[in-house]
Amino acid sequence: MVLDAAGARGMIRTGVIAALLALGLGLLYVRFAPVDAAARHVDPLLVERPGRPNHHLIRPAGGDAAAPVYTRPPDALARRIDEIARADGAELIAGSVAAGHMTYLTRTRWLGFPDFTTIKVLPAGRGATFAAFARARFGQSDMGVNRARLERWMAELGDWGAAGG
Repeated sequence: MVLDAAGARGMIRTGVIAALLALGLGLLYVRFAPVDAAARHVDPLLVERPGRPNHHLIRPAGGDAAAPVYTRPPDALARRIDEIARADGAELIAGSVAAGHMTYLTRTRWLGFPDFTTIKVLPAGRGATFAAFARARFGQSDMGVNRARLERWMAELGDWGAAGG
């Protein structure tokens, strides 16, 4: 089969349209895929680090960073973290503030890619600290957004009840 110039342009146009449709459908799936909240509600102290670099882990040992110890009680710290998370656009999808173990869904600004952040508030002496696991659901890289989110939330906590603060 020999194509003339018009036939070749038509095939290219059809290929481009098909590729754009596939991309659009993929983006719609990522944006509207159902969320299994129970599967995302993990213990940040016990979770194994994923093989992809699209996460950030805060815990006393074996994480990327450790949270400070706050002089406030665990329930107060859980409430404050929840306030900060919700003000940042996070939606609580599993766990509870009362239990001090919460999993939030956040989405990237432009394309709506879902990220999950699980917080577990821990007693620490007369105060409290927390462990956190922020991760992307899709993709190999998150371009640092999960780390930035946890750092932003920690900065928002500032020296709020921090021991020595």
